[in-house]
Amino acid sequence: MNIDTEAVDLALTTTRAVRRRLDLERPVDDQIILDCIDIAEQAPTGGNQSSRRWIVVRDPEIKQELAELYREVVGGFMIEARDRLAGTDHPRAPVVRSAAHLAEHLAEVPVIVIPAIVGRHDGSGAPGLFDSVIQSAWSFCVALRARGLGSAWTTAVLAKAPELKELLGIPDEITEIAMLPVAWTKGTDFRPAPRTPAREITFFDGYGRTYESGPKTPVRMADGPGTMVEVDIAAEVDDVWAAVTDIALPAQFSDEFTGATWDDGFDGPALGATFTGHNYLEVLGDWEVPCFVDVCEEPAAFGWCTSDLDNPGARWRFELQPLMGGGIRLIYRLLLGPGPSGLNAFIDQNPGKEHRVIANRLRVHRANMQRVADGIKAHVEAVV
Repeated sequence: MNIDTEAVDLALTTTRAVRRRLDLERPVDDQIILDCIDIAEQAPTGGNQSSRRWIVVRDPEIKQELAELYREVVGGFMIEARDRLAGTDHPRAPVVRSAAHLAEHLAEVPVIVIPAIVGRHDGSGAPGLFDSVIQSAWSFCVALRARGLGSAWTTAVLAKAPELKELLGIPDEITEIAMLPVAWTKGTDFRPAPRTPAREITFFDGYGRTYESGPKTPVRMADGPGTMVEVDIAAEVDDVWAAVTDIALPAQFSDEFTGATWDDGFDGPALGATFTGHNYLEVLGDWEVPCFVDVCEEPAAFGWCTSDLDNPGARWRFELQPLMGGGIRLIYRLLLGPGPSGLNAFIDQNPGKEHRVIANRLRVHRANMQRVADGIKAHVEAVV
C-alpha cells in the first residue's frame, strides 16, 4: 500500500486549535463524528485495553452550561485579557483574542466532544490511562481536519470536574481528558505554524545534548555539539530582558565566567556590538575571549559568538518565551564551533578521545549554564 506522505504531513502540520474560523451555522452530521472516532480508536493503547469513551454533546442547554463552566474557569479571564491587550503588540495578544472568541461562542458550536477513559489517575504511572487516550483524541482532531472540520484542544473545564460529571452523568471512575468544540471550518487553507526547529529541542543520548548535524559515532566537533538549560521565571519580559543583556551579571553565578566589559564604542546590547569576556579555571588560569553580538531581538533573543564573527569558536544565546499563564521561559543555549577555540588544543592532546573531551566540556558548561539560569531567575524574581 502506498501512503501519500505529503497528504499525511499536511494534515499533521496544519491540525491545530481552530477558534475564530469555526463555522457556527453549518450543521455537523453525527456520522462524521462517529467516523472520526472510529479512526481515533485505532490509536495504540496501554495494555491493549479498550477503555476510551466519547461523549458527544449537541443539546443547546447542556452546551450553554458547559460554556458557563468554561468561562468560570478561564473564559472570563481570556475575555478580560483580550480587552486589556487590545491595540497592543503584546506577543500573546493574537492567541488571547482567539481564546476569548471561543469563550464567547462555545455554546454556539454545533458539537462538543469530550474524550474520556475508564479509570482515575492515582499518580502511580501505571499504563492504560492518559497514555492510552491522548493519542486517540489527537487522532480524532486530525481526522476532523482531513474532512474539513476543526476543533480546539481545551482542558480548563476539567478544573470543574465535579460539576462536569454531574452535568453529563459521568461516573466517578471515569476520567475526562479534554473538551473539543467541533465545527466545519471557514476555509481549509491552514498552514504550518512557526515552531522551534527539531534540532533545537531534540536531545541525543542524554537530556540537553544538541547537535547541528549528525551526530556521528563517535561525536566530533564537526557535528556542532551543544547543550541547553531552561527555567520558568515569574516576571515580566522586560525585567528578564534587562537581566540577560547585562553581560556581567552571569559572573555572580558561574564557576568559570568572571565578568565582561563592553568594548570601546559600545555601552549596551545591539546587533554588531562587541565585548570582552573574562574567564578562569584552575587548570588554565585567567583568559579573555572576544565576543560579538549576533542576535539582538528585543525582547525575544540575545546571543553572541566568540573569537571570530564569521567562524566562531562557540555561539551562546538566551531566548525569552512568554508563558500563557504569565511569566517567561528562559532558554540558555550553547553551540560549540565551527571555528577553533581553546577546546581544540585539548582534542589535539588527546587523539582518539575527541568525543570524551567534548562530553566533559559540555558537562562543565551545562552545569554553569544551569547556575546562571537559576541565578537570573532568583535575581529577577527578587527584584519583582
